[in-house]
Amino acid sequence: MAGPHHHAYVWLGSGDVLVKPGDAHRRPGHPEFRSAQVMPLECAGWLLKPAARMEATFVEPKEGAEWYAAQLARYAELFVGASVPDPLYEETVRALSAGEDRIGGWWVSGGRFLSVNLIACSPHRVRPEYACPQG
Repeated sequence: MAGPHHHAYVWLGSGDVLVKPGDAHRRPGHPEFRSAQVMPLECAGWLLKPAARMEATFVEPKEGAEWYAAQLARYAELFVGASVPDPLYEETVRALSAGEDRIGGWWVSGGRFLSVNLIACSPHRVRPEYACPQG
């Protein structure tokens, strides 16, 4: 896809997998990196994962912000005993319009971690050498 856009990713998994001895499996140079189901250590690392890991792609910042808010609503029941995070819709639109990532990560019920991400592509601001995922 040409032009600035954002790829959407969600990871919900056991905190034990997230912090298994060390974090090497979450770094691009590790042999397990591409196949590891856990989120990457650096958000731009999502772009190096197989394209099948993408939930969606958004060109329009408002559509991306709506998706982000919908994910928080989708997983609302996991925030037991805590408020569901405010999706900060207008802030998300501003960030996406500026070509920034929108990332969120929360410890939720059952010792799990929820990661909701919109990762900028074409190019990524911090990692312009990372190409967009190909199907």
